[in-house]
Amino acid sequence: MEAQTELQNYLEQGRQALGEGKGREAAIAYAHGAQLEPENPQVHLGLAEANLALGNYEVVQMACRRVQELQPNGGTEGWMAQALLELLNKQYERALKSTDKAIDLDPTIGYLHALRAYLLRANGQDYDASLARARATRLSYGGRFENCFPPLEPKKAAATSIPNLPPIPAQGTPTARQPERKQAQEQSWAQPSPLRRQMVRTRFTLSQYPTIVTTILIAINIVVYLLMLRFQNILIYGAQINNLVLSNGEYWRIFTAMFLHDPRDIAHIALNMLSLFFVGRAVEIFYGKWRYLVIYLLSGIIAGITFLLLDPNNAVVGASGAIFGVFGAVGVFYLMNRRALGAYGSGAIGQWVFWLAINLLFGLAPGSNIALWSHIGGLISGMIIAYLLLPRTRPGRKLV
Repeated sequence: MEAQTELQNYLEQGRQALGEGKGREAAIAYAHGAQLEPENPQVHLGLAEANLALGNYEVVQMACRRVQELQPNGGTEGWMAQALLELLNKQYERALKSTDKAIDLDPTIGYLHALRAYLLRANGQDYDASLARARATRLSYGGRFENCFPPLEPKKAAATSIPNLPPIPAQGTPTARQPERKQAQEQSWAQPSPLRRQMVRTRFTLSQYPTIVTTILIAINIVVYLLMLRFQNILIYGAQINNLVLSNGEYWRIFTAMFLHDPRDIAHIALNMLSLFFVGRAVEIFYGKWRYLVIYLLSGIIAGITFLLLDPNNAVVGASGAIFGVFGAVGVFYLMNRRALGAYGSGAIGQWVFWLAINLLFGLAPGSNIALWSHIGGLISGMIIAYLLLPRTRPGRKLV
């Protein structure tokens, strides 16, 4: 049992090193695993993946063939080994089919989606490649898999033609049988619109920065705080002062208060932004950018509404309600994926419960000046929203 646990640790070290683009460290970890259990196909597949990153292609071939010997009837490792062999032979379309078969058997492996992104890019499908790469990053908790695959040859520009389209008049002027609208429509098939090209470029750029939303949120809070040091009226006009919300109908304060912090209390914004930096990045990777943003904003708004209803005579500022919602989303992710995460999941859940209790008890301490109802409202709403938005691949199977 102890040897099996040690083997799993080496496998996990190898996967993490590959996600960080460290082929040498991955090879060392898998080599240790091979000493413990030389007949394990996962170990030999890991050696193939690590040596692919190092450029030792003969070792890759030997390791992949060993995987196929140990797993002759296919299986996840067998199809992955087949895909790597086809990749070395530059049979990218066949390798992509083998990769898809492995993903059908186990869609939770980040390296598989990184491999799929590489093969899609090799086949000229850059948009789909960016989506696969984003999923690989999410499944590997931020892994980029840089330098894990051979460099691709630069593509040569080639003219493309669309078959079975009616000819366009040589003069470029529309005829009675082909009006202007139809001509423009046909030309749009031949070349994507500038808006669509920009959308593809934007999504591809965003996929290269898996924690960009967290960075932007932190930057907004810090910029607003610096402005408040210069213009004190921002606090007065933006804080959630419940009397003004209820009597004057200034409901927008529930939203603006999420981005304000008392300029006299630098520890408040420092602690909030530090928490958002550590917790927010994980949630952004686990759930994706847009789900994460929905969790953050809705949790902050519901936290403000909870504080308004349960403490109507007070005022509040700060991002704590939204951050507690993000913190709740982390707990939901670990709870819903505890089996897939194994021993790591149990430890992560224990740590999450511990820090949750510490924060709630700190809010109950006399003189803490903390809006406890806002924290509780953000936490509960964040957990509910996160459960509803939890990424899934198919009914009954979690994404991770």
